[in-house]
Amino acid sequence: MDFSVTEEQRELAGLTRSIMGSLTPERLRAAESGPDRFDPRLWETLRTSGILDDFGLLEQCSVLVELGRAVAPVPYLFSVVVAGSALARFGTPTDALCTAALSDDEVRVEDGRLSGSKSCVPAGGIAEVFLVSTGTDVYVVDSAAHGLTIERQRIVDNDSEAWLDFDHVPATWLGGAEVVEWMATRAAVGLCASQLGVTERALELTAEYAWTRVQFDRPIGSFQAVAQRLADAYIDVEAIRSTLWQAAWRVSEGLPAEVEVATAKFWAADAGHRVAHTAVHVHGGMGIDTDHALHRYFVAAKRNEFTLGAATAQLRKIGAVLASTPA
Repeated sequence: MDFSVTEEQRELAGLTRSIMGSLTPERLRAAESGPDRFDPRLWETLRTSGILDDFGLLEQCSVLVELGRAVAPVPYLFSVVVAGSALARFGTPTDALCTAALSDDEVRVEDGRLSGSKSCVPAGGIAEVFLVSTGTDVYVVDSAAHGLTIERQRIVDNDSEAWLDFDHVPATWLGGAEVVEWMATRAAVGLCASQLGVTERALELTAEYAWTRVQFDRPIGSFQAVAQRLADAYIDVEAIRSTLWQAAWRVSEGLPAEVEVATAKFWAADAGHRVAHTAVHVHGGMGIDTDHALHRYFVAAKRNEFTLGAATAQLRKIGAVLASTPA
């Protein structure tokens, strides 16, 4: 595989990081106090800068890393990487804010109309178009469609997801199992990219704190136990990085990647858990202060850990593939 970063990836990452530099704590608090943890001004800036354009998965992962580093209040993963890219590939591209409803909740189809429900739909309260998975097919639904009820659900990091109720809602078929798998794979890889950004920045903040916080006339980072935990966290972040890019590269090349994606998600969950807790423990009491910047990284890492299946679920996927492979 090729671990080298393309010029386009480098430029997109640099542009995204520069835009994230304008995301002040005040703007973050304003977004978090709203109903959707969404900064429309930031979203529009990303749009006008071209970052929301339809790039390849590797380029999108580079953007997601930078958004993760800022814990940015925008729905880039499910709106652009998953739903928008699916529409561009399998249907008709749209400039509307779209999202994907991929949960396992049952949705039935009869005469091109959907009935049932979907829970925990990312950006569900602000999306204009929904891509709804029935498990075997994907349908496109307009947010203003007759029979669709949208109820916001508040989750751990003050973000907003939504519960969708479908009562014979008109829908347009986008594709079958191929599209379902395609979207689920991109969601998992993109989530790992976001987790890389979250843990990478959390570790940087923690290392900076460890070398400025003095106890017993010494920086706490000079104590062996603290240094060892930071070293372990560094190894965990690098494991997330290497498994992410391996999975993303294989997916982008159209190669079989089921084990690699599950491996990347395992490390994003398992190592992400350890890095998040190390960051909190080293910060001490400040680490659990909801007004401290680190709190955002902790809850983001925990959310990424469990979304789309935690570590044990990924090991089961890997085990099932290995068990089905002839010796």
